[in-house]
Amino acid sequence: MHETSFSLPLPQRTPHICSAMASIMPHLGKRLLAAPDSAWQFNVGSGARLGSVRLPTSSSFGSEMAVRLIGTGNNSHWKAFGTRHSYRSGAQALITCSATLSNVNLLAVEKIDFKKLQNGSDIRGVAIPGVEGEPVNLTESATEAIAAAFSQWLFDKTDDGSRRLRIAVGHDSRISANMLQSAVARGIAGAGSDVVLYGLASTPAMFNSTITQREDFFCPVDGSIMITASHLPFNRNGLKFFTNAGGLGKLDITDILSRAAKIYNKFSEENLKFTSEAAEKVIKRVNYMEQYTSDLVGAVRRGARGEERPLEGFHIIVDAGNGAGGFFAGSVLEPLGAVTKGSQFLEPDGLFPNHIPNPEDKKAMDAITKAVINQKADLGIIFDTDVDRAAAVDSNGQELNRNRLIALLSAIVLAEHPRTTIVTDSVTSDGLTHFIENKLGGKHHRFKRGYKNVIDEAIRLDAAGEETHLAIETSGHGALKENHWLDDGAYLMVKLLIKLAAAKVAGETKGSSVLSNLIGELKEAEFATELRLKIDESHPDVGARTFRDYGEEVLKQLEQRVASDHVLTKAPVNYEGVRVSGYGGWFLLRLSLHDPVLPLNIEAPSKAAAVQLGNAVLAVVKNFEALDTTALQKFVETPE
Repeated sequence: MHETSFSLPLPQRTPHICSAMASIMPHLGKRLLAAPDSAWQFNVGSGARLGSVRLPTSSSFGSEMAVRLIGTGNNSHWKAFGTRHSYRSGAQALITCSATLSNVNLLAVEKIDFKKLQNGSDIRGVAIPGVEGEPVNLTESATEAIAAAFSQWLFDKTDDGSRRLRIAVGHDSRISANMLQSAVARGIAGAGSDVVLYGLASTPAMFNSTITQREDFFCPVDGSIMITASHLPFNRNGLKFFTNAGGLGKLDITDILSRAAKIYNKFSEENLKFTSEAAEKVIKRVNYMEQYTSDLVGAVRRGARGEERPLEGFHIIVDAGNGAGGFFAGSVLEPLGAVTKGSQFLEPDGLFPNHIPNPEDKKAMDAITKAVINQKADLGIIFDTDVDRAAAVDSNGQELNRNRLIALLSAIVLAEHPRTTIVTDSVTSDGLTHFIENKLGGKHHRFKRGYKNVIDEAIRLDAAGEETHLAIETSGHGALKENHWLDDGAYLMVKLLIKLAAAKVAGETKGSSVLSNLIGELKEAEFATELRLKIDESHPDVGARTFRDYGEEVLKQLEQRVASDHVLTKAPVNYEGVRVSGYGGWFLLRLSLHDPVLPLNIEAPSKAAAVQLGNAVLAVVKNFEALDTTALQKFVETPE
């Protein structure tokens, strides 16, 4: 028997002991990997299954915790049990592990519905326990199968079968990241491909690795996987996939999950042993973010006529929300000469203790705005968890997100490419359309929600001869043709930095006013809101219909109501839901891309006008019994 014991610090502000254990797993792994003849891997599950953590969720308790660990050593399988007897936030956890030979099949082969892991062109699931009612479905075994399926899919798409494929793997700051990274590495290696681990990385960097020409970094890789769930809660995680053609589409993800289900059903203990050993032989580790940040710095310098430190004299604050974007301050802004004092939440922390890393989140935007004002900074920059979305704040505390960010980037792009088309999602404002078309001389093509929908539409239009250089969502997902149509939050911010730097070099102005002035003529609604009307799929009124069929019937009835109202005008060109103008404003009722929800967006010159628009919608939706109209009813009944 091999025994080892040691103490590990538990993180502050840990909401559940389950997440506390998950957060120390990487450190625990490092200690056990140092044990003689042992190679350990960790599974965290629930109940009495393998890898279980059976605990109350209080912050202080005296009951025993059991964490099962599985590993291989000396060509045999082992099982180990860790126990600890008391927990207080910030305390030390005494983990004692005893390894003994076992003949039990230790592979957790729970039934997984792989189809439910698809989230459009991404994969999303619950990776660790800790939230009541959210069972783990993105297990290590499921993740290993998905990674193997991607490797298999990639091999089938690659003409050259004479060499081993190289697949890069990166992750954001989530507490399940290391656990899933190990699973992904095993899946790739077991499928016969080489693994290049980047560690903490951004989603855009993972795509860039497929086009970078740098052999000492094993680039270009044939494909890449980013382990992330964007701004979702700490217990979630997911996977994004890239080739040099860009991110995979919905049909590709469906194909990969179908393959994964078949691979998963064939898993065995021998398979686990083989993939673990295979991964150890083919894993390479590279700090690819060094290359990615160098490319961003180079882009700004080129835009500033080659000046080495074009941001000298600028004070720019970064808020990474404890996600993966902390690199931007020290590795991009500072080499360009900017002062980054006051930057906050740069340290990766998958519990996201300060605010959700989300440029659409009010608390997040309040945090960066406050920092800019308090520090008297020229500009503030905020990223989501994996840096594919971003927003900014000017020196006056004006938020540059949603319609304003789209307007700002449209102004920059249309100055470079006059009279071209800007593609956005469906919830952008009428004021933005007026700004793009009447003030900037471009064309606004309002399309569907979903960043992949918006990007694909821009690519389609451009290929069809309608010159297009920018595709951007109100969420902060933005892609430029010059950047391979990649939705890259860091590159969007680089475009703003280039504008600042170029203006300074040209002696025009210094400070973020050069940006704010670009959108000075953007007309914005005095009142804007979004309400969500949920469909109860189990309600008798839905019957045998799907929630999508039910929702489409709601939209059909609304269209008929609008046609009979002389005050309301249906948008002549619209690709999603029902968009209507009236009372000086507009509303859009549409079906959610994935959920049984009808989101309702309203913008108007006043709350009173918005209520009139809301009443027009309520007159129809109140007749659908399976639709929860509580939020809308409360809205129209609430005085200004």
